[in-house]
Amino acid sequence: MHKIWLILQREYLVRVRKKSFIVMTLLAPVLLAAILVVPIFLTTVSDQTNTIQVLDESGLFQNKFESTEKRKYIPVQGDLETLKTAFLDSDHTALLYIPHLDLANPTGIRLYSQTNVSLDNKIAIENKLRQEIEAVKYRQSGIDQAVLEKIKTDISINTTNLSKEGEKDNNAFVTTGAGYAGAFLIYMFIFIYGVQIMRGVIEEKTSRIVEVIISSVKPFQLMMGKILGIAAVGLTQFLLWIILSTVVTSAVTASFKDKLTPPPTATVMGAATPADVRGTGATEILTALDNLNLPLILGCFVFYFLGGYLLYGALFGAVGAAVDNETDTQQFMLPITVPLIMTFIVAQTVIIRNPDGAVAFWMSIIPFTSPIAMMLRIPFGVPLPELLLSMGLLVLGFMGTTWLAARIYRVGILMYGKKVNYRELSKWIFYKV
Repeated sequence: MHKIWLILQREYLVRVRKKSFIVMTLLAPVLLAAILVVPIFLTTVSDQTNTIQVLDESGLFQNKFESTEKRKYIPVQGDLETLKTAFLDSDHTALLYIPHLDLANPTGIRLYSQTNVSLDNKIAIENKLRQEIEAVKYRQSGIDQAVLEKIKTDISINTTNLSKEGEKDNNAFVTTGAGYAGAFLIYMFIFIYGVQIMRGVIEEKTSRIVEVIISSVKPFQLMMGKILGIAAVGLTQFLLWIILSTVVTSAVTASFKDKLTPPPTATVMGAATPADVRGTGATEILTALDNLNLPLILGCFVFYFLGGYLLYGALFGAVGAAVDNETDTQQFMLPITVPLIMTFIVAQTVIIRNPDGAVAFWMSIIPFTSPIAMMLRIPFGVPLPELLLSMGLLVLGFMGTTWLAARIYRVGILMYGKKVNYRELSKWIFYKV
């Protein structure tokens, strides 16, 4: 154990003293703040007003196009060809041509411009034309549009957890976001730091320094020390990110307090956002977060964070020991990474939509998929027997992969210059060294 501790210290100190570690640790919170600040700043920068000429031969849209800060509409009269020629000599943004229309099938409308039309301008004009044509159809059908608008109703359901302890308000958007954030961090951590283990083993193997190290420690001790040392590096970096990000985002939120609140009728590409998102303000988010079982979520995050990393880290170490360079790792990396990638994809399409379904249950139990799948389910509430079963199987999975990786590692680190395949790896498992 003492030798594992010494290797752990060495792996930890070597990495945290690197300039790249310090730079990324300090840079990540700044980038997070930039993600918040830059869009807000860009929205405050006044855009150049787009001037759009409107030739309306239909007569349906007279005085209907009202100018705004973004778009100025200028009605024009005359022959289309003449106006197109004059438009080329102007600095106007576009020329909108509206021919005589069949309201049942309004085609032939064209927007001319000297450069490609922006999506924002195209959508804004299309929406305005659609509204006016629908208004004409309403009048012709004898339907009062004002009454119809009053009939339309937005519904936002308030969700509440009911238990013997009482009632607690929750928010599906916040609950999903909490689980997704934990799953995403675990997913990224396993890949980033698992690859570091593999590269470290390959580097020591190709430089032949491992032959000197093995004279003093056992292969298993070397592998475990390296895995645990890099895990400590990752935890340190994430802890610093959380602290610094909290400070930076708090400062940014205080500076842009009024501008960070989205409008209640925010739309994306013309489509209304879900009511659960649209009605979620800062107060609702904080209330929903307070009502989440944060100690359980954070505790499970640390467990699955470490459990998933240790399970996959041992396999990454075995891959590094089996090859002589990174180019040869591809054939062995695919079987390792497929469960992770598959779980992350399924999580966004199946588990989030039905966290209590059969797919979500089995993926949260199987050790190779449980670190990501279970983190998505925990904020929604997981029965204690299921949680304990998942944790127990993850521990057994870690022990199994560690044993398997150690058998490959002890042979692979001293094997140099030989092309390895799966059949060869299976033989290494049963070698007596």
